[in-house]
Amino acid sequence: MAISIVDHELPYDTHNLYDVTFYNDQIHTLVTHSAPMVESWLSEIMPIINENPIVGLDVEWRPNFNSNSDHPIATLQLCVDHRCLIFQLIHAQNIPQSLFDFLANGSYKFVGAGIQNDTEKLLLDYDLKVTNTVNLGALAATKLGRSELKNAGLKGLSKEVLRKELQKSRKVTMSRWDNEWLTCNQVQYACIDAFISSEIGRQLTAMA
Repeated sequence: MAISIVDHELPYDTHNLYDVTFYNDQIHTLVTHSAPMVESWLSEIMPIINENPIVGLDVEWRPNFNSNSDHPIATLQLCVDHRCLIFQLIHAQNIPQSLFDFLANGSYKFVGAGIQNDTEKLLLDYDLKVTNTVNLGALAATKLGRSELKNAGLKGLSKEVLRKELQKSRKVTMSRWDNEWLTCNQVQYACIDAFISSEIGRQLTAMA
């Protein structure tokens, strides 16, 4: 099976750990609404990001089923190498200054498919400004010389760049991302989106 997840079932209210496997890659994933846990994760990834300053970024929110609803972002996903953070912004009592500083650091590249929409909503909902963003579709179109990839989503980019099939469940996509406890399927989905973004960004950036 190409995708699987192990829930470590930690006995804490503040956070939980998972190992998500995508093909041959295992991604260590922290899910939390706790500011101190976010600070701890950011400290741990510093040695990694100084070697490879590419960060996969994605967000999820409760689906808007009518034009009058505009639900705020529920989760922010960040992935550096094989370390992923799923920060439940909607349940956080506060956002640590270290996260504001991290996202505003121009020496890191935050990569994602259609990332502009995500970062605009992050700014609107939580005043979180992401300074240095790269749209993976545009990057793929330039690096591979294929203009049709400019508006490609993660599923298409994963197939073209990583040569890996990505199945995206509509049921999970449209699920309640604002729930206090995310399901394993939600954690797996959110983690893989951020991880694939970082991997595509890393491979494309390394191309001549």
